[in-house]
Amino acid sequence: MQEANITERGRATRQRIIEATGREILASGIGGTTLDTIRAATLTSKSQLFHYFPGGKAELVREVAVWEAGELLEAQKPHIDDLASWESWHAWRDALVDYYIGLGRWACPIGSMATQAAMTDPELARIITESMTNWRASLAAGVTRMQAAGKVQAGAAPQRIAVAILAALQGGLVLSQPEKASWPLEAAIDSALDVLHTAGQAG
Repeated sequence: MQEANITERGRATRQRIIEATGREILASGIGGTTLDTIRAATLTSKSQLFHYFPGGKAELVREVAVWEAGELLEAQKPHIDDLASWESWHAWRDALVDYYIGLGRWACPIGSMATQAAMTDPELARIITESMTNWRASLAAGVTRMQAAGKVQAGAAPQRIAVAILAALQGGLVLSQPEKASWPLEAAIDSALDVLHTAGQAG
């Protein structure tokens, strides 16, 4: 459904459904999230759900993926658009930790959906892949800025460093879940940033 075709109240209802579905997916997975559980969580009728999401669950889950990706990107701003100094990298790290702690869910919505997307919906998988690719590209661009500023060796591989940072971040979140604490995530990101520091020029 095109949002331009619905009222402001309708947009608010639609967004409420998207956010509630996101919480359900993170708690129960895509397979464990049904239209009935979404209806119960949002106090909406079946007709309302299909009014806002004519494509049913598949359309709704895709909208959740788009929204979660936007939220994740917004949480990293303005730092992710800079990343031209050690200070900006560590500010990015702090903002990201605050974002996940603020969610109180100890998991990355995009990362969690990525492990299930390919098995459920090729279009959803495409959306998730695009989000992760853009995220990696933003981090790689930051490494390139550091190289241009003479703070990272020219021979460093921005894409590989970006992948290492993302992999550490996702792994740190997995370890933080049972602990219900941020320190595994913080330790994982710090270790990944050590890779960037190691690529820095001496002196």
